[in-house]
Amino acid sequence: MTADDRNILARGRVATRLPAQDLDRARRFYAEQLGLEPVDERPGGLLYRCGGTDFALFRSTGASPGTFTQMGWEVDDIETVVSQLQQRGVVFEEVDLPGFRTRNGIADIDGNYPSKKARGERAAWFRDSEGNLLGIGEPVR
Repeated sequence: MTADDRNILARGRVATRLPAQDLDRARRFYAEQLGLEPVDERPGGLLYRCGGTDFALFRSTGASPGTFTQMGWEVDDIETVVSQLQQRGVVFEEVDLPGFRTRNGIADIDGNYPSKKARGERAAWFRDSEGNLLGIGEPVR
């Protein structure tokens, strides 16, 4: 068995799945607040594509706990993205904990994954219409 045979998932594409109790409400939120339109749909599901990766919203009777980041985007200019989304009505989480505080919805976080060749990250979080906690990050180089 070669190393490639053991890493079969490493060759696959990863796609996020987010629950939506009201798929029509979610579609409106993603279109109006985030400026995203589905690239495909099926009964009970909407497929979106961002930067060559996919995520899907699926009709679910369960609710997201929204207690952790379920999906995130990496952007080049977080201040501009946050500002544009705020103008569209997106409300960003404000956090004020020892060693972790947001200012205008954006937190400065020390440390980053070495593969990103960054010394830290700036990050912001918001909830979609279904309670899913979504994040935006910008590596600090």
